[in-house]
Amino acid sequence: MARIMGIDYGRRRTGVAVTDPLQIVAGQATTVATHELLTYVRNYVATEPVSLIVVGKPTQLNGQPSENLPRVNAFVAQLRKALPDIPVTLYDERFTSTIAHRAMIDGGMKKSDRRDKARVDTIAATIILNDYLQHIAAMGPEADDDQSLHEI
Repeated sequence: MARIMGIDYGRRRTGVAVTDPLQIVAGQATTVATHELLTYVRNYVATEPVSLIVVGKPTQLNGQPSENLPRVNAFVAQLRKALPDIPVTLYDERFTSTIAHRAMIDGGMKKSDRRDKARVDTIAATIILNDYLQHIAAMGPEADDDQSLHEI
């Protein structure tokens, strides 16, 4: 099976997480300079099969788009053009940074380490991808054919 890639797109840095080949859990995570992101994704999919890319959709608490959404949409358009054979879906990323900070605190990480924004980005990408996997699992087998999943 191919992996699923999760992306927490940021203005300067972007967190990237990837599932195991069985698509059970997000594991590998890294941070990439945003201006190098498309190249990173192209290189990754050239060496590892990827069946889907999940990009965090920045949304405010009230459900309105955040100020970063136009940049995310522009990146998604570039990604779809560069990799037309790999579907790209947007997935609501509200609370992922908050959850990432909570996970670091609960994990006993020192305050100085929690200030590392790159670390927060990788954890947020992992959370986006794991949330997506849980959402799909909850929907059951018919989720694979559901076109509405291309923007959740």
